[in-house]
Amino acid sequence: MTDTDAAPAYRWRWAALMVILAGEVMDMLDALITTIAAPTIRADLGGSADTIQWLTAGYTLAMAVGLITGGRLGDLYGRRRMFLLGAAGFTLASLLCALAQSPGMLVGSRVAQGLCGALMLPQGLGMIKHMFPPKEMGTAFAAFGPIMGLSSVGGPVLAGWLTDADLFGTGWRMIFLVNLPLGLAAVLAGLRYLPREEGGGAVRLDLPGAALAALGAGLLVYPLVQGRELDWPAWIFGLLALSVAVFGVFGWHETRRQRAGGDPLVLPGLFRKRGFTAGLLVGTVFFSGMTGLALVFTLYLQMGLGYSPLKAGLSQVPWSLGIVIGFGAAQAVQRFGRSVIHGGTAIMAAGIAGIVLTLHIAGVGVGPWQLAPALIVCGAGMGLLMAPFFDIVVAGVEPHETGSAGGTLTAVQQFGSALGAAVLGTVFFGLLGGQVAAEVDHGAPALRERLAAASVAAADQDRIVTGLRACGRDRASVEDGTEVPASCVRLERDVAAVASAAPASAPAIRQAVGAAADRSAKEGFSDAMTATLWVVIGMMGMTFLLTFLLPRRARPQEDASGDGAPDPAAQATA
Repeated sequence: MTDTDAAPAYRWRWAALMVILAGEVMDMLDALITTIAAPTIRADLGGSADTIQWLTAGYTLAMAVGLITGGRLGDLYGRRRMFLLGAAGFTLASLLCALAQSPGMLVGSRVAQGLCGALMLPQGLGMIKHMFPPKEMGTAFAAFGPIMGLSSVGGPVLAGWLTDADLFGTGWRMIFLVNLPLGLAAVLAGLRYLPREEGGGAVRLDLPGAALAALGAGLLVYPLVQGRELDWPAWIFGLLALSVAVFGVFGWHETRRQRAGGDPLVLPGLFRKRGFTAGLLVGTVFFSGMTGLALVFTLYLQMGLGYSPLKAGLSQVPWSLGIVIGFGAAQAVQRFGRSVIHGGTAIMAAGIAGIVLTLHIAGVGVGPWQLAPALIVCGAGMGLLMAPFFDIVVAGVEPHETGSAGGTLTAVQQFGSALGAAVLGTVFFGLLGGQVAAEVDHGAPALRERLAAASVAAADQDRIVTGLRACGRDRASVEDGTEVPASCVRLERDVAAVASAAPASAPAIRQAVGAAADRSAKEGFSDAMTATLWVVIGMMGMTFLLTFLLPRRARPQEDASGDGAPDPAAQATA
């Protein structure tokens, strides 16, 4: 029997658990809600399409880097102290997000949120193990399930409702302001109910290692987000190559630190285990696809189909319900081990293919109910994959390595999320302008026919079609969402001139051009979305193949709540 087992249960453990869960809710909501409000935020603050990507990538990248050191800080200075500091910082960063007056300020505040969340979240697991006796441990961790389910289902809907409701004239800012009462309550209740425990001096923080990890991650994600806007200059590829070199130096530093008797951020021996290394690759590819898909799909619903934020949030409820179903089903088939991950990957790919088929059949008039079946299947596969993932990946590591392995996996999950927002966002926006222009060409014969019926000369028809193609491409690719491209100004001037020359046909001319512009924009968004979905299906194929390198089954655990266990909510916040 260990000292922890023999110690009496903490008196206020259930109240303390509620405080920890409040912190999880804040993190989960902020990981989910920003994508819903992103188009509205861009319309208000301006900024390029890259701003939308950074709202997600900045948060998850900061979370990934911070998680590497967050748990160690709790060991050094006390979990209660670090949880309260992280919760207070997260609340303050939420206020700064709500007060942001520029895209740069908002993205910077999102990064601060991610860092504070990374300081807050790891402390909860250690405190739960410290507070609860073994017989209550399962009940305590089971409380995370409903919280994860409710947050994943309700988060997008809440974000959409708050954005549309414009409470007190705050608009999208209310999605961050709702954190203030929750965060303040968590801090005040935490001061009263969280257990007091002193940090230990046995673990030393590896600051150089943390700096190298942050630098390598930043050098990889930044070029992927900014490259399209900058037209892929040579130095962008130089940064990508430099990121590989920095990660190499990080590995060398960690090995050297361990040999010198220090405490590395990541145990180098983990990377000599095929199953664990494969797990990192699987996690990176899968969570990249999952988060990138969530971002791009939300943008498509609002910017492409014209859904309101609330309608977009409600449209994703079937997806979230599917995740909950998948998590539940995984418990019944967990004995099949690695095959569950294979099955989940295949089901998720089938669901994404179902979305492609739905868009092809329904076209730009597709509605939420038509998308719902495919989204449920996609979510079910996702939940089925995620549920056993962490346990199976750490099955091949030694018990004394589980702490480092669990922390590394959770950090890689967040890093994959940042990478997905960067890569798939770049793919989507990179395709968008060309797809809209192609749809203008596809619809040009019908437009010419309507213009000819309105007595528009052939030369004027050519000028309008050419202008419409340029306007559609430029509007889809414009760096500042509040800016009207010069090509669109010219098109409007040309249409006005043609209409003024034939006053009787002016309404028909304007209606024909407007309808063609609307159709080509929606079709172009659908084409870009479909192409991006095929990329995600390819990523699921990579996930399926890499999964063969994982251990066949999870290792039986006497205490599933050990220090090495990843954050239970982390699997749903990507």
